[in-house]
Amino acid sequence: MKKLLPARMGLHGSLLVPGDKSISHRAVMLGAISEGETEISHFLTGEDCETTIKAFQALGVRIEQAGTNVRVEGQGLANLKAPAQPLSMGNSGTTTRLIMGILAGSSFLTTLIGDQSLQRRPMRRVSEPLKEFGGEVQLTADGTLPATIIGHQLHGAKYEMKVASAQVKSALIFAALQAKQSSIIVEKLPTRNHTEIMLHQFGAHIRTVDNKVIIVDPGEKLVGQEVTVPGDMSSAAFFLVAATIVPHSKVTLKGVNLNPTRTGIIDILQQMGAKLSIEEQFSTGEPSGDITVENSALRPIHLTAEDIPAVIDELPLVALLAACSDGQSTIRGAQELRVKETDRIKTVVAELRKLGVQVKELPDGMVIDGRPSWDIQDPQLDSYGDHRLGMMDAIAALKADQPLQLAHEDAVAVSYPGFFADLATLLGGAHHDNGLN
Repeated sequence: MKKLLPARMGLHGSLLVPGDKSISHRAVMLGAISEGETEISHFLTGEDCETTIKAFQALGVRIEQAGTNVRVEGQGLANLKAPAQPLSMGNSGTTTRLIMGILAGSSFLTTLIGDQSLQRRPMRRVSEPLKEFGGEVQLTADGTLPATIIGHQLHGAKYEMKVASAQVKSALIFAALQAKQSSIIVEKLPTRNHTEIMLHQFGAHIRTVDNKVIIVDPGEKLVGQEVTVPGDMSSAAFFLVAATIVPHSKVTLKGVNLNPTRTGIIDILQQMGAKLSIEEQFSTGEPSGDITVENSALRPIHLTAEDIPAVIDELPLVALLAACSDGQSTIRGAQELRVKETDRIKTVVAELRKLGVQVKELPDGMVIDGRPSWDIQDPQLDSYGDHRLGMMDAIAALKADQPLQLAHEDAVAVSYPGFFADLATLLGGAHHDNGLN
Protein backbone atom coordinates (compact mmCIF):
# COMPACT_ATOMS: atom_id res chain seq x y z
CA MET A 1 0.00 0.00 0.00
CA LYS A 2 1.52 3.33 -1.08
CA LYS A 3 0.77 6.64 0.64
CA LEU A 4 0.04 9.54 -1.74
CA LEU A 5 0.01 13.16 -0.55
CA PRO A 6 -1.40 16.26 -2.28
CA ALA A 7 1.05 18.34 -4.36
CA ARG A 8 0.51 21.72 -2.74
CA MET A 9 3.57 23.38 -4.36
CA GLY A 10 2.97 22.00 -7.87
CA LEU A 11 5.37 20.12 -10.18
CA HIS A 12 8.48 21.80 -11.60
CA GLY A 13 11.56 21.00 -13.70
CA SER A 14 12.41 18.78 -16.64
CA LEU A 15 12.49 15.02 -17.12
CA LEU A 16 13.81 12.52 -19.67
CA VAL A 17 11.07 9.91 -19.73
CA PRO A 18 11.90 6.23 -20.37
CA GLY A 19 12.18 4.85 -23.90
CA ASP A 20 9.05 4.21 -25.92
CA LYS A 21 7.56 0.84 -25.00
CA SER A 22 6.18 0.01 -28.45
CA ILE A 23 9.46 0.88 -30.19
CA SER A 24 11.57 -0.99 -27.60
CA HIS A 25 9.59 -4.20 -28.22
CA ARG A 26 9.90 -3.85 -31.99
CA ALA A 27 13.61 -2.98 -31.93
CA VAL A 28 14.41 -6.27 -30.18
CA MET A 29 12.13 -8.26 -32.49
CA LEU A 30 13.49 -6.73 -35.69
CA GLY A 31 17.04 -7.04 -34.42
CA ALA A 32 16.43 -10.73 -33.74
CA ILE A 33 15.00 -11.52 -37.20
CA SER A 34 17.60 -9.40 -39.08
CA GLU A 35 21.12 -10.38 -40.05
CA GLY A 36 24.02 -8.76 -38.23
CA GLU A 37 24.08 -6.73 -35.02
CA THR A 38 21.47 -4.27 -33.81
CA GLU A 39 22.46 -1.73 -31.16
CA ILE A 40 19.55 -0.25 -29.19
CA SER A 41 19.96 2.78 -26.91
CA HIS A 42 17.42 4.32 -24.45
CA PHE A 43 15.63 0.94 -24.32
CA LEU A 44 12.70 0.69 -21.88
CA THR A 45 13.68 -1.63 -19.02
CA GLY A 46 10.11 -2.37 -17.88
CA GLU A 47 8.90 -5.93 -17.31
CA ASP A 48 6.99 -6.18 -20.61
CA CYS A 49 10.04 -5.32 -22.75
CA GLU A 50 12.23 -7.66 -20.68
CA THR A 51 9.69 -10.37 -21.57
CA THR A 52 10.41 -9.76 -25.26
CA ILE A 53 14.18 -10.07 -24.67
CA LYS A 54 13.77 -13.34 -22.75
CA ALA A 55 11.44 -14.77 -25.40
CA PHE A 56 13.94 -14.21 -28.22
CA GLN A 57 16.82 -15.49 -26.11
CA ALA A 58 14.78 -18.69 -25.70
CA LEU A 59 14.43 -18.74 -29.52
CA GLY A 60 18.22 -18.88 -29.87
CA VAL A 61 19.04 -15.19 -30.26
CA ARG A 62 22.05 -13.80 -28.39
CA ILE A 63 21.01 -10.58 -26.63
CA GLU A 64 23.16 -8.62 -24.19
CA GLN A 65 21.77 -5.84 -22.01
CA ALA A 66 23.53 -3.17 -19.97
CA GLY A 67 20.87 -0.92 -18.46
CA THR A 68 19.13 0.92 -21.29
CA ASN A 69 21.60 -0.32 -23.93
CA VAL A 70 20.80 -3.58 -25.70
CA ARG A 71 22.83 -5.49 -28.30
CA VAL A 72 21.09 -8.09 -30.46
CA GLU A 73 22.95 -10.57 -32.67
CA GLY A 74 20.40 -11.14 -35.42
CA GLN A 75 19.65 -14.68 -36.62
CA GLY A 76 17.49 -13.88 -39.63
CA LEU A 77 13.87 -14.98 -39.90
CA ALA A 78 14.73 -18.51 -41.03
CA ASN A 79 17.19 -19.29 -38.24
CA LEU A 80 15.19 -18.98 -35.03
CA LYS A 81 15.40 -22.16 -32.92
CA ALA A 82 12.57 -24.10 -31.31
CA PRO A 83 12.39 -23.18 -27.61
CA ALA A 84 13.07 -25.92 -25.07
CA GLN A 85 9.86 -25.10 -23.15
CA PRO A 86 6.74 -22.91 -23.46
CA LEU A 87 7.55 -19.21 -23.89
CA SER A 88 6.36 -17.09 -20.96
CA MET A 89 4.71 -13.86 -22.12
CA GLY A 90 4.28 -12.55 -18.56
CA ASN A 91 1.77 -9.68 -18.75
CA SER A 92 2.81 -8.48 -22.21
CA GLY A 93 0.03 -8.41 -24.80
CA THR A 94 2.39 -6.73 -27.29
CA THR A 95 4.99 -9.51 -27.07
CA THR A 96 2.27 -12.16 -27.38
CA ARG A 97 0.45 -10.78 -30.40
CA LEU A 98 3.51 -9.70 -32.39
CA ILE A 99 5.48 -12.89 -31.79
CA MET A 100 2.52 -14.93 -33.10
CA GLY A 101 3.07 -13.34 -36.52
CA ILE A 102 6.79 -14.10 -36.41
CA LEU A 103 6.41 -17.69 -35.23
CA ALA A 104 3.56 -18.50 -37.63
CA GLY A 105 6.14 -18.77 -40.42
CA SER A 106 8.73 -20.74 -38.42
CA SER A 107 9.65 -24.38 -38.96
CA PHE A 108 8.66 -25.53 -35.47
CA LEU A 109 5.90 -25.62 -32.87
CA THR A 110 5.79 -23.09 -30.01
CA THR A 111 3.51 -22.72 -26.99
CA LEU A 112 2.88 -19.31 -25.42
CA ILE A 113 1.76 -18.95 -21.82
CA GLY A 114 1.04 -15.84 -19.74
CA ASP A 115 0.13 -14.58 -16.30
CA GLN A 116 -3.44 -14.64 -14.98
CA SER A 117 -4.30 -11.23 -16.45
CA LEU A 118 -2.85 -11.96 -19.90
CA GLN A 119 -4.61 -15.33 -20.04
CA ARG A 120 -7.94 -13.48 -19.99
CA ARG A 121 -7.14 -11.27 -22.98
CA PRO A 122 -8.58 -12.04 -26.45
CA MET A 123 -6.19 -13.62 -28.96
CA ARG A 124 -8.55 -14.71 -31.76
CA ARG A 125 -8.17 -11.20 -33.15
CA VAL A 126 -4.65 -12.36 -34.15
CA SER A 127 -5.15 -16.08 -34.76
CA GLU A 128 -8.13 -15.63 -37.10
CA PRO A 129 -6.52 -13.16 -39.55
CA LEU A 130 -3.27 -15.18 -39.48
CA LYS A 131 -5.28 -18.06 -41.01
CA GLU A 132 -5.64 -15.91 -44.14
CA PHE A 133 -1.84 -16.09 -44.52
CA GLY A 134 -1.76 -19.83 -43.82
CA GLY A 135 -0.93 -19.39 -40.14
CA GLU A 136 -2.06 -21.99 -37.59
CA VAL A 137 -2.58 -20.93 -33.96
CA GLN A 138 -4.50 -23.08 -31.49
CA LEU A 139 -6.10 -21.28 -28.52
CA THR A 140 -8.35 -22.31 -25.64
CA ALA A 141 -12.11 -22.62 -26.23
CA ASP A 142 -12.41 -19.02 -24.97
CA GLY A 143 -9.90 -17.77 -27.54
CA THR A 144 -7.19 -17.08 -24.96
CA LEU A 145 -3.73 -18.32 -23.92
CA PRO A 146 -2.16 -20.84 -23.77
CA ALA A 147 -1.56 -20.66 -27.53
CA THR A 148 0.15 -23.29 -29.66
CA ILE A 149 1.65 -21.93 -32.87
CA ILE A 150 2.28 -24.58 -35.52
CA GLY A 151 4.85 -22.92 -37.75
CA HIS A 152 5.00 -23.57 -41.50
CA GLN A 153 5.38 -21.82 -44.86
CA LEU A 154 2.97 -18.88 -45.24
CA HIS A 155 1.39 -17.38 -48.35
CA GLY A 156 0.43 -13.84 -49.35
CA ALA A 157 -3.06 -12.50 -48.68
CA LYS A 158 -5.26 -9.47 -48.89
CA TYR A 159 -6.85 -8.86 -45.50
CA GLU A 160 -9.21 -6.14 -44.32
CA MET A 161 -8.79 -5.73 -40.57
CA LYS A 162 -11.85 -6.10 -38.32
CA VAL A 163 -10.37 -4.16 -35.38
CA ALA A 164 -8.24 -1.02 -35.24
CA SER A 165 -5.15 -2.51 -33.57
CA ALA A 166 -1.46 -1.79 -34.16
CA GLN A 167 -0.63 -5.10 -32.45
CA VAL A 168 -2.77 -7.16 -34.83
CA LYS A 169 -1.51 -5.18 -37.86
CA SER A 170 2.11 -5.75 -36.80
CA ALA A 171 1.54 -9.51 -36.36
CA LEU A 172 0.12 -9.68 -39.90
CA ILE A 173 3.02 -7.65 -41.31
CA PHE A 174 5.50 -10.07 -39.67
CA ALA A 175 3.60 -12.98 -41.21
CA ALA A 176 3.52 -11.25 -44.62
CA LEU A 177 7.31 -10.81 -44.54
CA GLN A 178 7.62 -14.61 -44.55
CA ALA A 179 5.07 -15.29 -47.29
CA LYS A 180 5.93 -16.41 -50.83
CA GLN A 181 3.85 -13.64 -52.42
CA SER A 182 3.10 -9.96 -51.71
CA SER A 183 0.34 -9.10 -49.24
CA ILE A 184 -2.07 -6.21 -48.70
CA ILE A 185 -3.34 -5.32 -45.24
CA VAL A 186 -6.15 -2.76 -45.04
CA GLU A 187 -6.68 -1.01 -41.71
CA LYS A 188 -10.11 -0.20 -40.33
CA LEU A 189 -8.67 3.07 -38.97
CA PRO A 190 -5.03 4.23 -39.09
CA THR A 191 -3.08 2.98 -36.04
CA ARG A 192 0.51 3.33 -34.77
CA ASN A 193 2.99 2.77 -37.60
CA HIS A 194 6.15 2.03 -35.60
CA THR A 195 6.53 -1.41 -37.21
CA GLU A 196 6.35 0.03 -40.73
CA ILE A 197 8.83 2.85 -39.96
CA MET A 198 11.34 0.49 -38.37
CA LEU A 199 11.02 -2.12 -41.12
CA HIS A 200 11.94 0.59 -43.64
CA GLN A 201 15.06 1.28 -41.59
CA PHE A 202 15.98 -2.43 -41.52
CA GLY A 203 15.57 -2.78 -45.31
CA ALA A 204 12.12 -4.32 -45.82
CA HIS A 205 9.98 -3.57 -48.88
CA ILE A 206 6.85 -2.15 -47.23
CA ARG A 207 4.78 0.87 -48.16
CA THR A 208 1.57 2.54 -47.02
CA VAL A 209 -1.03 3.97 -49.42
CA ASP A 210 -3.86 6.36 -48.43
CA ASN A 211 -2.79 6.16 -44.78
CA LYS A 212 -4.32 2.73 -44.19
CA VAL A 213 -3.38 0.28 -46.98
CA ILE A 214 -0.09 -1.52 -46.21
CA ILE A 215 1.64 -3.41 -49.04
CA VAL A 216 4.32 -5.92 -48.00
CA ASP A 217 6.71 -7.42 -50.59
CA PRO A 218 8.62 -10.33 -48.96
CA GLY A 219 12.06 -11.67 -49.79
CA GLU A 220 14.20 -8.68 -48.90
CA LYS A 221 16.96 -9.38 -46.37
CA LEU A 222 16.66 -7.42 -43.11
CA VAL A 223 19.94 -5.94 -41.85
CA GLY A 224 20.78 -4.99 -38.24
CA GLN A 225 20.72 -1.27 -37.39
CA GLU A 226 21.42 1.29 -34.68
CA VAL A 227 18.16 2.30 -33.01
CA THR A 228 17.76 5.20 -30.59
CA VAL A 229 14.42 4.81 -28.83
CA PRO A 230 12.62 8.14 -28.27
CA GLY A 231 10.85 8.85 -24.98
CA ASP A 232 7.52 7.09 -24.52
CA MET A 233 4.54 9.41 -25.09
CA SER A 234 2.36 7.11 -22.97
CA SER A 235 4.78 7.63 -20.04
CA ALA A 236 5.23 11.37 -20.68
CA ALA A 237 1.44 11.72 -20.79
CA PHE A 238 1.13 11.15 -17.03
CA PHE A 239 3.37 14.12 -16.27
CA LEU A 240 1.80 16.28 -18.99
CA VAL A 241 -1.58 15.68 -17.37
CA ALA A 242 -0.18 16.17 -13.85
CA ALA A 243 1.32 19.57 -14.75
CA THR A 244 -1.94 20.57 -16.45
CA ILE A 245 -4.27 19.76 -13.54
CA VAL A 246 -2.08 20.58 -10.49
CA PRO A 247 -1.91 24.30 -9.58
CA HIS A 248 1.46 26.15 -9.74
CA SER A 249 3.00 23.55 -12.12
CA LYS A 250 5.30 23.91 -15.13
CA VAL A 251 7.16 20.87 -16.53
CA THR A 252 9.28 20.02 -19.60
CA LEU A 253 9.45 16.43 -20.91
CA LYS A 254 12.59 15.86 -23.00
CA GLY A 255 13.01 13.79 -26.19
CA VAL A 256 9.43 12.49 -26.37
CA ASN A 257 8.19 10.50 -29.40
CA LEU A 258 6.08 12.82 -31.57
CA ASN A 259 4.96 10.25 -34.17
CA PRO A 260 1.56 11.61 -35.36
CA THR A 261 -0.06 8.27 -34.43
CA ARG A 262 1.02 8.84 -30.81
CA THR A 263 0.24 12.51 -30.21
CA GLY A 264 -3.49 12.09 -29.62
CA ILE A 265 -3.06 13.13 -25.98
CA ILE A 266 -1.32 16.35 -27.14
CA ASP A 267 -4.22 17.09 -29.48
CA ILE A 268 -6.70 16.52 -26.65
CA LEU A 269 -4.75 18.71 -24.20
CA GLN A 270 -4.71 21.51 -26.80
CA GLN A 271 -8.44 21.10 -27.56
CA MET A 272 -9.18 21.33 -23.83
CA GLY A 273 -7.18 24.55 -23.51
CA ALA A 274 -3.89 23.38 -21.96
CA LYS A 275 -0.91 25.74 -22.17
CA LEU A 276 1.56 23.62 -24.10
CA SER A 277 4.54 24.17 -26.42
CA ILE A 278 6.70 21.74 -28.47
CA GLU A 279 10.27 21.95 -29.75
CA GLU A 280 10.79 19.25 -32.40
CA GLN A 281 13.83 17.19 -33.45
CA PHE A 282 14.32 13.92 -35.41
CA SER A 283 16.05 10.58 -34.77
CA THR A 284 15.82 7.03 -36.17
CA GLY A 285 12.93 7.76 -38.49
CA GLU A 286 10.64 8.78 -35.64
CA PRO A 287 10.05 12.49 -34.87
CA SER A 288 10.68 13.51 -31.26
CA GLY A 289 10.98 16.69 -29.23
CA ASP A 290 10.66 18.53 -25.93
CA ILE A 291 7.18 19.34 -24.59
CA THR A 292 6.54 22.06 -22.00
CA VAL A 293 3.18 22.29 -20.23
CA GLU A 294 1.82 24.32 -17.31
CA ASN A 295 -1.27 24.39 -15.11
CA SER A 296 -4.33 25.35 -17.14
CA ALA A 297 -8.10 25.75 -16.87
CA LEU A 298 -9.70 23.04 -19.02
CA ARG A 299 -12.74 22.83 -21.29
CA PRO A 300 -14.77 19.58 -21.62
CA ILE A 301 -14.01 17.15 -24.48
CA HIS A 302 -16.17 14.82 -26.60
CA LEU A 303 -14.46 11.79 -28.16
CA THR A 304 -15.94 9.38 -30.72
CA ALA A 305 -14.75 6.03 -32.15
CA GLU A 306 -12.55 7.82 -34.72
CA ASP A 307 -10.58 9.56 -31.97
CA ILE A 308 -9.92 6.44 -29.89
CA PRO A 309 -7.01 4.63 -31.67
CA ALA A 310 -4.72 7.66 -31.26
CA VAL A 311 -5.23 7.72 -27.46
CA ILE A 312 -6.12 4.12 -26.59
CA ASP A 313 -3.40 3.81 -23.90
CA GLU A 314 -4.00 7.33 -22.57
CA LEU A 315 -7.79 7.12 -22.17
CA PRO A 316 -7.64 6.78 -18.36
CA LEU A 317 -5.76 10.08 -18.38
CA VAL A 318 -8.28 11.66 -20.76
CA ALA A 319 -10.96 10.67 -18.26
CA LEU A 320 -8.93 12.32 -15.50
CA LEU A 321 -8.55 15.52 -17.57
CA ALA A 322 -12.32 15.48 -18.14
CA ALA A 323 -12.87 15.11 -14.39
CA CYS A 324 -10.87 18.33 -13.86
CA SER A 325 -12.55 20.33 -16.64
CA ASP A 326 -15.41 22.77 -16.28
CA GLY A 327 -18.41 20.87 -17.65
CA GLN A 328 -19.56 17.50 -19.02
CA SER A 329 -17.31 15.35 -21.26
CA THR A 330 -18.10 12.17 -23.18
CA ILE A 331 -15.91 9.26 -24.32
CA ARG A 332 -17.61 6.94 -26.84
CA GLY A 333 -16.46 4.13 -29.15
CA ALA A 334 -13.89 2.92 -26.61
CA GLN A 335 -15.15 -0.65 -26.04
CA GLU A 336 -11.57 -1.82 -26.69
CA LEU A 337 -10.83 -0.62 -23.13
CA ARG A 338 -12.89 -3.52 -21.79
CA VAL A 339 -10.20 -6.03 -22.88
CA LYS A 340 -7.04 -4.34 -21.62
CA GLU A 341 -5.11 -5.42 -18.47
CA THR A 342 -8.39 -4.70 -16.69
CA ASP A 343 -11.81 -3.65 -17.95
CA ARG A 344 -10.56 -0.05 -18.06
CA ILE A 345 -14.01 1.46 -18.48
CA LYS A 346 -15.24 -0.23 -15.31
CA THR A 347 -12.07 0.38 -13.26
CA VAL A 348 -11.57 4.02 -14.34
CA VAL A 349 -15.20 4.77 -13.45
CA ALA A 350 -14.75 3.08 -10.05
CA GLU A 351 -11.59 5.06 -9.23
CA LEU A 352 -12.99 8.42 -10.35
CA ARG A 353 -16.08 7.86 -8.20
CA LYS A 354 -13.80 7.33 -5.18
CA LEU A 355 -12.42 10.81 -5.86
CA GLY A 356 -15.95 12.27 -5.79
CA VAL A 357 -16.28 12.65 -9.58
CA GLN A 358 -19.76 12.13 -11.08
CA VAL A 359 -19.30 9.49 -13.84
CA LYS A 360 -21.82 7.48 -15.83
CA GLU A 361 -20.55 4.18 -17.24
CA LEU A 362 -21.52 3.39 -20.85
CA PRO A 363 -20.99 0.11 -22.76
CA ASP A 364 -18.37 1.84 -24.94
CA GLY A 365 -17.15 4.66 -22.70
CA MET A 366 -18.32 7.12 -20.07
CA VAL A 367 -19.93 10.49 -19.37
CA ILE A 368 -17.93 12.60 -16.90
CA ASP A 369 -19.14 15.69 -15.04
CA GLY A 370 -15.96 17.68 -14.50
CA ARG A 371 -15.22 20.31 -11.88
CA PRO A 372 -12.07 22.03 -10.63
CA SER A 373 -12.10 20.43 -7.15
CA TRP A 374 -13.38 17.14 -5.74
CA ASP A 375 -14.91 15.86 -2.51
CA ILE A 376 -13.06 12.58 -1.82
CA GLN A 377 -15.45 9.69 -1.12
CA ASP A 378 -12.99 6.85 -0.54
CA PRO A 379 -9.23 7.36 0.14
CA GLN A 380 -8.39 3.74 -0.75
CA LEU A 381 -7.41 3.73 -4.43
CA ASP A 382 -6.51 0.53 -6.31
CA SER A 383 -4.55 -0.22 -9.51
CA TYR A 384 -6.36 -3.58 -9.84
CA GLY A 385 -2.98 -4.85 -11.09
CA ASP A 386 -3.16 -2.49 -14.11
CA HIS A 387 -0.04 -0.32 -14.56
CA ARG A 388 -1.79 2.56 -16.34
CA LEU A 389 -4.58 2.70 -13.76
CA GLY A 390 -2.04 2.78 -10.92
CA MET A 391 -0.26 5.75 -12.51
CA MET A 392 -3.56 7.54 -13.20
CA ASP A 393 -4.47 7.15 -9.52
CA ALA A 394 -1.08 8.53 -8.43
CA ILE A 395 -1.55 11.61 -10.65
CA ALA A 396 -5.14 12.13 -9.48
CA ALA A 397 -3.98 11.97 -5.84
CA LEU A 398 -1.77 15.05 -6.40
CA LYS A 399 -4.95 17.09 -6.80
CA ALA A 400 -6.72 15.69 -3.72
CA ASP A 401 -7.17 17.70 -0.51
CA GLN A 402 -6.17 14.81 1.76
CA PRO A 403 -3.72 11.85 1.81
CA LEU A 404 -4.80 8.81 -0.22
CA GLN A 405 -3.63 5.18 -0.35
CA LEU A 406 -2.81 3.16 -3.49
CA ALA A 407 -3.11 -0.64 -3.38
CA HIS A 408 -1.20 -2.90 -5.80
CA GLU A 409 1.18 -0.10 -6.77
CA ASP A 410 3.75 -2.70 -7.92
CA ALA A 411 1.83 -3.05 -11.21
CA VAL A 412 3.38 0.24 -12.35
CA ALA A 413 6.72 -1.54 -12.90
CA VAL A 414 5.26 -3.36 -15.92
CA SER A 415 5.83 -0.29 -18.10
CA TYR A 416 7.53 2.34 -15.91
CA PRO A 417 9.69 1.02 -13.01
CA GLY A 418 11.00 4.51 -12.17
CA PHE A 419 7.62 6.27 -12.23
CA PHE A 420 7.37 7.13 -8.54
CA ALA A 421 11.00 8.30 -8.39
CA ASP A 422 10.51 10.53 -11.47
CA LEU A 423 7.32 11.97 -9.99
CA ALA A 424 9.18 12.72 -6.75
CA THR A 425 11.85 14.55 -8.79
CA LEU A 426 9.25 16.90 -10.28
CA LEU A 427 7.77 17.43 -6.82
CA GLY A 428 11.16 18.53 -5.49
CA GLY A 429 12.74 15.21 -4.49
CA ALA A 430 13.70 15.07 -0.83
CA HIS A 431 12.39 18.63 -0.28
CA HIS A 432 8.88 17.40 -1.01
CA ASP A 433 8.86 13.63 -0.94
CA ASN A 434 5.06 13.37 -1.30
CA GLY A 435 5.30 9.91 0.22
CA LEU A 436 6.65 8.70 -3.12
CA ASN A 437 10.36 8.11 -2.40
